[in-house]
Amino acid sequence: MQRFLDPAILASIGNLELLARTVVDGFVAGLHRSADFGFSQEFAEYRAYTPGEDPRHIDWNLFARTERTYLKRYRGETNSQVTVLMDASNSMKYTSHAVNKMDYTRYAAAALMYMAIKYQRDAAGIVVFDDDVRDSVRPSTRQGQLYRVLAALDRAEPAARTNFANPMRHAHELLRRRGMVMVFSDFFGDPEEMVEAIEPLRYHGSEVTLFQVLDPKEIKPELRGPSVLEDMETGQVMEVIPDYAKNEYRRRLQAHLAAIEARARAAGMDYRLLVTDQPLDATLQAYLSLRKAVAA
Repeated sequence: MQRFLDPAILASIGNLELLARTVVDGFVAGLHRSADFGFSQEFAEYRAYTPGEDPRHIDWNLFARTERTYLKRYRGETNSQVTVLMDASNSMKYTSHAVNKMDYTRYAAAALMYMAIKYQRDAAGIVVFDDDVRDSVRPSTRQGQLYRVLAALDRAEPAARTNFANPMRHAHELLRRRGMVMVFSDFFGDPEEMVEAIEPLRYHGSEVTLFQVLDPKEIKPELRGPSVLEDMETGQVMEVIPDYAKNEYRRRLQAHLAAIEARARAAGMDYRLLVTDQPLDATLQAYLSLRKAVAA
């Protein structure tokens, strides 16, 4: 299953829909092969077929991939609303390897949208933002919705600086029913201000998850000598020595990550750290967990 989720391999796939289908179909097949995932319990769309039940509801495409029979539940039991909020500020283009933070987010969001629309028949939408909203697609189950959200992902390019205030107000106006909201950002800012701006998204009863997307070298920088670092959003520069990067910087970053997680959970939101050289299963697993919680 690992090859379906490796971001470095996914980078070679030019078509975003093909990439999403590759990730999700591989992930779902892996869930069926491993009892440890508890797929039949978490993935609300399906349950195991019992002899004597109406075979018209069997998903034969899923059977062709897994050689197991599963029934689809009816849409009325499982439909929800899934919205991705995607930070497209300049800092998201940073990378130390094959995939930058923006593209990693693009892959993760595409996979989530594909799973929501094709597997769960959920209403899905997206908001792309930096210091303001740059693109948005209202959540919908209309024909062609997958292409609309994937097109918005394709169009997104890093620009400007991050500011959560205006984009979150727009998202709050956009989302009028309970569902799942997933915010992807590197969250380089004041934890209190960022979470306070996002928190109103919960007011309609939505489940909100913050996905903090970081490059591995942002977590553990490796400098061979004194270096001049430039902030990709403000242009500010500072000289850093290896000892600072290895010790004080890492201590401060861990404190920052802990503060964001603590503030998010105190506000009733989930938090996940995603590192851009790691497989994409964390986002898909989080989606399944949230999907189960919303359907409960």
